[in-house]
Amino acid sequence: MSFLSDAEIKNLLSQEPPLVENCIDLETQVQPNGFEMTVSEIYEIVGAGAVDFDNKNRKIPPKKQLSFSEDGWLHLPPGSYSVILNEIVHIPKNIAAIAYHRSSLTRSGVVLGTAVWDAGYSGRSECLLIVHNPAGFDVQKNARIMQLLFFRLGTDVDCLYNGIYQHENMKK
Repeated sequence: MSFLSDAEIKNLLSQEPPLVENCIDLETQVQPNGFEMTVSEIYEIVGAGAVDFDNKNRKIPPKKQLSFSEDGWLHLPPGSYSVILNEIVHIPKNIAAIAYHRSSLTRSGVVLGTAVWDAGYSGRSECLLIVHNPAGFDVQKNARIMQLLFFRLGTDVDCLYNGIYQHENMKK
């Protein structure tokens, strides 16, 4: 697996559609080995979800949006939260991506749950934020919480992503 360099990422940012759009600050967010994603919205997960083999009984749990204070901060007690990112990602047919939370989250007792960004996916992704710290965690709107690592596939894929999350959260 060969991850894209910062120069390759910057080149893909200038294409149409760009690899990533709706960024806060490209100079800060483009990293040597990836792209840092930021917080747009946070939701408390307030019900049960379900998953099965063929998605006939898949159920996404209900969520309640949480509000940032006037100064842009939000205190999260221990628990599980859904985070919608600011950035819109457009993955080309020869690239996929994986994500890791920033080390500052680990040091704060917080982790992110993420999935694979498949070739052909476009959208404003969601990730799971889990606060393990008994004292909770403070997060500011637009905080950089995750690094998305892009890697080239051996060839263009024959079947691009076409699941229910295609173009998710695109209205902002």
